[in-house]
Order: sequence, then structure tokens, then C-alpha cells
Amino acid sequence: MIGLISATAAGAAARDRLAAAWPGRTRVYGGPVGEAVRAAFAECEQLVCFLATGAVVRLVAPLLSDKASDPGVVCVDEAGRFAVSLVGGHGGGANELAVEVGELLGAEPVVTTATDAVGVPGLDTLGLPVEGDVAGVSRALLDGEAVALVAEVAWPLPPLPLTKGSAQQGSYTVRVTDRVVELAEREVLLRPPSLVVGVGASKGAPVDEVLGLVEGTLREAGLSPASLAELATVDAKSDEPGLVAAAERLGVPLRTYSAGELAAVEVPNPSAAPLAAVGTPSVAEAAALVRGGELLVPKRKSARADGAPAMATCAVVRRPGRGRLAVVGLGPGARDLLTPRARAELRGAAVLVGLDQYVDQIRDLLRPGTLVLESGLGAEEERARTAVAEARRGHAVALIGSGDAGVYAMASPALAEASDDIDVVGVPGVTAALAAAAILGAPLGHDHVSISLSDLHTPWEVIERRVRAAAEADIVVTFYNPRSRGRDWQLPKALAILAGHREPATPVGVVRNASRSDESSRVTTLGSLDAATVDMMTVVTVGNTATRQIAGRMVTPRGYRWQEEPK
Repeated sequence: MIGLISATAAGAAARDRLAAAWPGRTRVYGGPVGEAVRAAFAECEQLVCFLATGAVVRLVAPLLSDKASDPGVVCVDEAGRFAVSLVGGHGGGANELAVEVGELLGAEPVVTTATDAVGVPGLDTLGLPVEGDVAGVSRALLDGEAVALVAEVAWPLPPLPLTKGSAQQGSYTVRVTDRVVELAEREVLLRPPSLVVGVGASKGAPVDEVLGLVEGTLREAGLSPASLAELATVDAKSDEPGLVAAAERLGVPLRTYSAGELAAVEVPNPSAAPLAAVGTPSVAEAAALVRGGELLVPKRKSARADGAPAMATCAVVRRPGRGRLAVVGLGPGARDLLTPRARAELRGAAVLVGLDQYVDQIRDLLRPGTLVLESGLGAEEERARTAVAEARRGHAVALIGSGDAGVYAMASPALAEASDDIDVVGVPGVTAALAAAAILGAPLGHDHVSISLSDLHTPWEVIERRVRAAAEADIVVTFYNPRSRGRDWQLPKALAILAGHREPATPVGVVRNASRSDESSRVTTLGSLDAATVDMMTVVTVGNTATRQIAGRMVTPRGYRWQEEPK
């Protein structure tokens, strides 16, 4: 919950805008400002104070206890010009909140946290439990000193200016490990959620017995409970109270699998007892191994003080981090048409793969330490293979394309290479057809289709059949890749096919470099378009029989009449 506090009418107006935009996320605190701040500080995870920073400093200073638990505090000035991250930039989320508030109120976010200011991810913002000398290692990163990365467990991380290899005595080190290790000076431990504990339990197994078994097994194996990702078991035990309560107390989910899934997993210690009880020869080992990984601790049983038969079993598996491939659409070229989600993926990618000219468009958005793998025109399949290979190495990868990466771009070849051993996410972008349509007016107001006229990979006979189908169906057509030096006859041929079904006066929109600094556009007609004026940087949109020019714009009616609601 975000507490909102104001002292003046101007502050209250901005406060109310936030409250209206974020219902259910915010709570307005009235009354004397000091009392309001104290109440919100005690009850909320974050505060937005429409007050002077000096006043807020004096009010919250006596309330501060620990940076890991204090709420994040953002101050907004009376004029609404700045949103200042004051307290809890990382731990309290104030830096991100300042950006959100700034976007909503039109204020400039002010973030002074050193790592954020220079674009280096904070070691305490990676979403992983962290231990050790965070301040010292972060300072070394900011000062450009050598910081070694020792990855005992492969895990995708955002770009960090780290040197891979073994740590030297006394050097600054970031260690990625799920083991219990003695912290050295100048060292930070990152705890990836790499451990899965499979558990089996008899009906009525006490939570303390399950919990003691899990915690004792991890401790004896020298494994950190901070790296525990989940408990796993069979579906038949999904509501077993002892397992449910143990997962809750450990702060991890309880994942369940069908007996059939578990029975298909090869395990070193099958047993007839679970086969008879729940239909699989293994629960603990099979549930831990069902999604792959390395068996670190084979099945072991709980020990009861009274010598009674064990009521719980467990096994521990290490699952290496899955690489992540984000296929990112950059839009048509204008920076303000790059989506916030795309920007976030670019900032979070440790490896960026893309066409050199597209990399140049967004190079300034990349964080220090990002590995950039760029290549020239005509290497689409090579880039796709490279991106997938880097993801399979456990990296966080962004593969970029113009417009929407799934439209005549990199998503298709990348996903043809990718298998289920990596995570894949698609980030949509504004396509050239949509950018051009916005410039032309509303040519896509009814059914429409995009057709590429490049026959480098698609036979012309197939392209021509599609153009004829669109012509006969009276569908608005946007042509991609309409004409190049080596392909100068395809566009006239496609226009001739459309002309067989549409009048010469049919509006045609021609847009070159949509949204870029040298953008140009015009609306002409099917009978007047000179194909020689079109090149590969152009999209051509041909209207249907209902498309009209209105005030110099292309407009395709939506095809139905508005009807009033019956009274």
C-alpha cells in the first residue's frame, strides 16, 4: 500500500490524481501532517509526500530503523515538477516509485542512488537474496575497480561490469552460489533459487517433522535455505496439512505433479510403498527431478524421537538457471514509440543480439557491461542461432528487430531454433504498417492484410496468389519490402492485380521512414502511383473500394452503422 500525504490545496490536487489513477494501491492520510506521516510510515510499504524534502526529512528521521525494512519515501514539490526518491531507493522501491509518479504527474524523477545514476544494477535489486559487503562491492563497481564473478551456479543476471573467473586473495568478488560458504572480505553472495526439495508424506505427517527433515537435510548437505525455490510432491498430497504448512513457513510454493508424471521419472531409489499408496514408485526423488536437474541428496527419511516409523521423505535437486530470450520489437524508429516493456528488456539483458543499424538506435539505453553481438544485413538466421545459443548458456538475452519482432522480423527464425530448454518472451512493438497508418489517417479501419513483396525467400507465385486473394476479398493491403534496385517489377505487378478489382481513384498511401527524422508521406491514387518513387524504406497502403480521401487523409469506414441502445 502507498500512503499519500499532502498539506496544501495544490498538493491535495496532485495527491488525488494519484489516488484516482491507482485505486486499491493507495491510501490517503488526512489530518495534521506529522500524524499522517507517522501513521503511513507504520502502515504502508511506500509513501508519497506532497511536501518539501526538508519537512519530510525531519518527520521521518525519528522513524527510520533499517534500510531493508523501512518504507520507500518519495517527495513531490508543490508545483509538481519533481518526484524525489528520498528514502529506500532500492529496498523500499522509492526509485521505481519516483519514476512511476513522474510519468503519471508529468514530473521529473530525481534519483540520486549512485548505481541507478550511472546505469549499473544495484546488487540488492537483482531479485536474489544477497549477503555480504554490498556497499563495498557496489562502490568498487562504480569506481571501475576489478570485481570478479564466481558463478558456482549458472544463473541469468543483468549486465554487470564483472570479470569472470576465480577470485584473487583480497579482491572484490560477487559469488553466485547455493552452498553455505564462509563470507570473505570484499565479497557478496548472491543466492539463486536453484534448489528444489521433493517431499513425500504419510497422511497426517506433522509440519514440524516435515520442516525438520527439510531444514536438516539442507544443513547437512551444506546448502543454503535462501536458495530454496520450492517444495514438490504428488498431486494426491496437494492439501496435506503438514506439507502445506511447511511450504508456508519456508516461504516457498508447494508444486504438485500427477502420479503419471512422477512414475515416468527414473530415480535411484524406487519403492513399492508409494506405488501402492499414490500410484508412483517415487514421490520425493521423482518430484524433485521431474523438471530436470542434478540430484544432490537422494531420498532420506525423517527420524522420530519416539522411534516410530518415519512419516516424511525428501530429496534435493539443483536446477540450473534457465537462460532467457526476449525477442524485442523496437518499433518504427522514433524513441517515443519504443515501449516501456521493450526499454526494460534492453536494460535487463546481459547479451544483446541484433542488426548493427538497429543496435545503433538503442545503444545508449544499454547498461554498462552488456555484451553486444551485432551483424550486418542478410544474417537473420545467424543472429537467431546466436541469440538462442547465448540463452542456452544461461544468459539473459535480448534479440532485437524493428517494428514488431514477430512481423517480418526476428521472432520466427529465433523460435524455430529455440526448444523448451530456455524461457522465451515476446515484447510487441509498433509495426511499420501501424506507424504509417497513423500518419496517413485511418486506412486500416476495416479488415486489412500485410504482404511482403520480397521474393528472396518466398516464391513469387505464392506472393501473387496472396495479392489476388486480397484483391478479390476487397481487403486493404499494406505492402512491405515493395521495391529495391534488384526487385523493381513486383510492385507494379501487385498494383496491376489490385487495379483489376478497384477503381483507379482508390486512395493509396505512401510513407517512407515512418516516425523518423526524414519521414515523408503522401496520399495518391491507384491509377497515379509511380512505383519508381518507392524503395525498401517505404510502406505502401492500398485502400479498398470503400476507402476515401477526406481532408487529405485516407479513411476506411468501419463497415457498420452505429446503433443506439434499445430503450
